[in-house]
Amino acid sequence: MEDRRRFGQSFVQRHRATYGNRAPERRPLTYDIAVEDNFEPWRQWYEEQLALLPQTQADELAGKLWLDRHFWPVTFELAAGAAIRRAGYTAVYERDHDGLTPDWTAVNPDGTAAFILEVHTDQPPTRTFERIRGWKALEQRIATIPVGVVLRLHDRRPVAPEPPDAGTAKKIVRELRARLLDSPGTAVIQAHGYTFTVVAGRFGPIASDRGLRAQFASPSAVAGPVEASRLARAADAKVSRYAAIAERYEVPLVVAVGAHRFTRVDLSDVDDLLAGAPTISFQFNPGDTFIGSTTINLARPQRWKMPADLACLLWLHNQPPFAATARPNPDARRPLPQQLLLATPGGVHGD
Repeated sequence: MEDRRRFGQSFVQRHRATYGNRAPERRPLTYDIAVEDNFEPWRQWYEEQLALLPQTQADELAGKLWLDRHFWPVTFELAAGAAIRRAGYTAVYERDHDGLTPDWTAVNPDGTAAFILEVHTDQPPTRTFERIRGWKALEQRIATIPVGVVLRLHDRRPVAPEPPDAGTAKKIVRELRARLLDSPGTAVIQAHGYTFTVVAGRFGPIASDRGLRAQFASPSAVAGPVEASRLARAADAKVSRYAAIAERYEVPLVVAVGAHRFTRVDLSDVDDLLAGAPTISFQFNPGDTFIGSTTINLARPQRWKMPADLACLLWLHNQPPFAATARPNPDARRPLPQQLLLATPGGVHGD
């Protein structure tokens, strides 16, 4: 029987045929979610959400979904629509309002607008994805060296290092291979502008998790402070753009936000920013040589006050079923509908 599902087995087979023969570092970062059995519930969720949209809109979003840059924005747009439906409204995607098309319009049973909703995805710049691929490519090349040691980059510069291009990476691996095989006790290797050290513990070099193959603890390409202020600025910009439409139609304006996993921003970071809590955190892995810096004034920590034209900040979680949690604005000109607040667990949040 033919599988007519958009992301069923036929899709998985086509996706594997297109990308499966590529080296892992050359595949889209979304590859596993698109093809692996344990991500089938994800694909089923996308299937269900897209089926609720007009065909042309569903086709457009499906065409962007598996692209690294668009995966999370599409996911969060669909998640926002799902939150609107859970609250009992009809969710209309990109309805035109006097020349502006907010992502969603929540529609009452009588056809009138209940509120409008815009979605923002907090995610790293495009260059971050390129860096991740570059370091992963070097990881894979180093893993061909038949010496079971762990290598990491040694770089004292106060900037995040850039990965080598493919040609330089080949030369680096040739140099590393020669040095490690010729001099097994080598601790530091300089190769084509990069310095590598063999990671050692109290009793000598640490064994590679790859067995008899070398392991490279590469920089993460996302090391740095975890902060929600960028997300708040984006929400402010959304309000500036759509406040006049909300006022004209006398409906609340909601901004839904979600964070790409690479940013590590979560709801607690947003709550800290709303409360003005003097907290700061960083993300990094053992291979990072520079994790960035930030400044915090403990006497006057940063605090975000929602604009009066914003009825609610709706946090979208980045795990299925991509639930939503409301942070209503107590000083909103047009308050959040109680119907939506009741449909978003944990939605009550006071000062």
